[in-house]
Amino acid sequence: MPQEVELPPTPRTPRERWLDAGLEALVEGGPDAVRVETLATALGVTKGGFYGYFAGRPALLDELLDEWERRCTDDVLARVEAEGGDARDRLRRAGGLTSSEDLHRLDLAVRQWARRDEAVAARLRRIDAVRLDFLRRMFATFVADPDEVEARSTLMFTLAIGRHFLAADAEAVRRAGEHLLR
Repeated sequence: MPQEVELPPTPRTPRERWLDAGLEALVEGGPDAVRVETLATALGVTKGGFYGYFAGRPALLDELLDEWERRCTDDVLARVEAEGGDARDRLRRAGGLTSSEDLHRLDLAVRQWARRDEAVAARLRRIDAVRLDFLRRMFATFVADPDEVEARSTLMFTLAIGRHFLAADAEAVRRAGEHLLR
């Protein structure tokens, strides 16, 4: 009787690839574009592996929000703190990190989603509060007036989010940010 050869198990598509594909779909087409079958096709796999990681599409959408929060806020703030420097350096670094094309596109996609989904909007408000608190703490180290701290924080945050909607060149946006750091 011939001896059976045991084949190695077929590797599953890593969870991170499902998340990356989901985030890309979110950026490109909003939450309606995040479909298990569509993601499987984009990954070149069957959708069966998806259910080893996620209980279903709603669970994936929740985890996409977790991933957005981690990448666009937690990781940015951790890196800013780890690299140190004075408050102005930290503000510049945070601005540089969050202005990367991939993070900014993802942040805008979540903001668009929040316009149609109250649960996402509530989460966005919570994350925006974290980001604004960081800005307030930094500005308060070199601006004494609490009203001015609030104004600069709000303007800096608005500039960071809205820069892609401006017809101004990148240098004008940079100068505006530097003006707030005076």
